[in-house]
Amino acid sequence: MTVARQERLRRGAAAALEICVVAAVYYGSAKLGLLQQLVRGQVTPLWPPTGIAVASLLLRGPRVWPGITLGALLVNAPLGPSLPAVLAIVAGNTLAPVCSYALLRRAGFRIGLSRLSDVLALIFLGAITGMLVSATIGSGTLALAGVVGAHGFWPTWSVWWTGDAMGVLVVTPVLLVLRSARWPKDAPPSRWAEGFLLLVATACVGLLGSGSTPLMFLGFPLLIWAAFRFQLAGAAPCALAVSTFAIVAAARGSGPFAGHDLLTNMITLQAFNASSALTALLVAAAVSERNQAQEEISRACGYLAGMVDKISAGRSQATLPLRYADENTSVTRTSGKGAADEPEVRRDQPG
Repeated sequence: MTVARQERLRRGAAAALEICVVAAVYYGSAKLGLLQQLVRGQVTPLWPPTGIAVASLLLRGPRVWPGITLGALLVNAPLGPSLPAVLAIVAGNTLAPVCSYALLRRAGFRIGLSRLSDVLALIFLGAITGMLVSATIGSGTLALAGVVGAHGFWPTWSVWWTGDAMGVLVVTPVLLVLRSARWPKDAPPSRWAEGFLLLVATACVGLLGSGSTPLMFLGFPLLIWAAFRFQLAGAAPCALAVSTFAIVAAARGSGPFAGHDLLTNMITLQAFNASSALTALLVAAAVSERNQAQEEISRACGYLAGMVDKISAGRSQATLPLRYADENTSVTRTSGKGAADEPEVRRDQPG
């Protein structure tokens, strides 16, 4: 009885620790996301907590949802116009990742993101569909509270929805990659040099793209490079970096975001972020599937070659005694025929 009770206490303490860690990470990432707010100091074009919430549910299971609620409450309590509005927003921020998790589990999602179907599920179920819940509840709450007028509902809703969706598309893959990341022990020096060159090129392109010259499109060759050479381990962080630089440029109103209103900048920004995330994830998944197919073909060829060798060896061992027996049988039959004919030949000879 004492051992069972200690085991329950140990499991309860571990679950409480997981909840506190999720809440702390949620709160810290929310503070970073609020640095680039575009609507009322509360709605941002990239909301990292949604990506953290979905990744936490995928990695640790639904038992960590109180950590999401606690983190959302700590973030929105100082920002909300009233206590009922804060509770409604917190409920929406909790329900959205839970719905995304349920949809992904229903679709047979694998956290390795090595299949094209997993990437499509994360895009359409985890990001686009699931985040409709938080955007609708949050924007509706602000509208009912009188914080956002009727003319500002749809811009607020679009920023909220796309920000939550971008959090899932950009942040969740990075966390899933970190879960299975291993230090490459046998990587040659050229591989390290290539990774360092990709990192430097991404930083340079980000600085150029966030400046006065609109050169953000230069990030797409880097995304394809990272996806082809490093698969998801390189594509996911590269997509996060490119999207972060684009958000900084949009918040400053520089580059392609100069001289436009909020709605136009949001459409441009989220179209760019969505295109970069889709390019990185889809290419990485396609390359991973190709590599897996090549490995399976190689294993199948090796297996077939081994079977052919075994069959050839078995045939050679089985046919040699058979031929030897046939030869002995033919000799015996020939000898028998000669013995039978010999007396007739002798009778034909004189005396």
